[in-house]
Amino acid sequence: MRRIYVVGTADTKGEELTFLADAVAATGATVARVDVGTRPSTTRVDVTAAEVAAHHPDGTEAVLGLDDRGAAVMAMGIAFTRFIQTRDDIAGIVGLGGGGGTSIITSGMRALPLGLPKIMVSTLASGDTAPFVDVSDIVMMPSVTDMAGLNRLSRVVLHNAAQAISGMAAAPAPQASGKPSIGLTMFGVTTPCVTAIADQLRQDYDCMVFHATGTGGRSMEKLADSGLLSGIIDITTTEVCDLLVGGVLPATQDRFGAIARGGLPYVGSVGAVDMVNFWAPPTVPERFSGRRFYHHNPNVTLMRTTAEENRRIGEWIGTKLSLCEGPVRFLIPEKGVSALDIEGGAFFDPEADAALFEAIERTIKPNAGRRIERLPLHINDPAFARAAVAAFLDIARQ
Repeated sequence: MRRIYVVGTADTKGEELTFLADAVAATGATVARVDVGTRPSTTRVDVTAAEVAAHHPDGTEAVLGLDDRGAAVMAMGIAFTRFIQTRDDIAGIVGLGGGGGTSIITSGMRALPLGLPKIMVSTLASGDTAPFVDVSDIVMMPSVTDMAGLNRLSRVVLHNAAQAISGMAAAPAPQASGKPSIGLTMFGVTTPCVTAIADQLRQDYDCMVFHATGTGGRSMEKLADSGLLSGIIDITTTEVCDLLVGGVLPATQDRFGAIARGGLPYVGSVGAVDMVNFWAPPTVPERFSGRRFYHHNPNVTLMRTTAEENRRIGEWIGTKLSLCEGPVRFLIPEKGVSALDIEGGAFFDPEADAALFEAIERTIKPNAGRRIERLPLHINDPAFARAAVAAFLDIARQ
């Protein structure tokens, strides 16, 4: 029997937890009330805080009864994450909380599969939600008022959350097409290339395009780690620039890790590795004064990478890809790596590109399954897209 899990800290939000659970039950759904509080509950629940806390690696005592609330919240987050991963009856999950509750509940939500309905009613939902959502598909719903007892507005918000999670859980998601899924990375300056690749492959593959903004690459690799991708065409590896140079859309140190772990067929390139991303001009660190910039719009400023930066970036990419035991094809577009890096373009710099290409070739360790190919083409040339498609089909059909 699948149930909707209604989760909250029953020590401080017992009234709200009961109201939300009853509202979900009123839709006809089966409910599991789960307490993730660190003090005695003030309402009836189906899963007690002690049951959740017992899933902590160091046992219940590591979670409950601590004098340090911060430590207790952190420990309960660990316990709830491990608890939620043991459940096989979740039709959907809805949580409510302030700062502590939001941290605990969303940590567990992030561990659940993408596509499983998740709603978090939170006092923090109108601010920076990135730490809570990360690369998951959690829906953050602002509580508007604080959760300090029910009022006329909080009743409406919680009622709406109940209706939403019940509706999401009641109708199953459309079945997948049956085509194998592949991940592709794209930026505005590599759009012609990636669009052409997807158009050529869409008949046989479910093409999932990810915007290379740091979270995009991480989302793609999370799907790869989850076994939901059959291959990757990673044309746009620009996130590495922000990681190594200090931009605002960085990859993590685990970029390319999923490819190494899973052995997926992989075709990569150096799309948009000519740029580091910042927000509006005043946000650019002083140490970069005097560099070459392109103002993409009033809120996005791009900085051209130098030959030395490109050398470091190329070495980093090459070292990571040398760990991949699956089939790898890495394509180098000799005539430019983005729409700006083209003869006459704002970021055209053959010397910087040459440093990048040389570093990758020097660092990647080629073998029978791992190859680098230089192409006398710009990355957005239709012929480059055709070459990428041919390379992918060659390794995907082996």
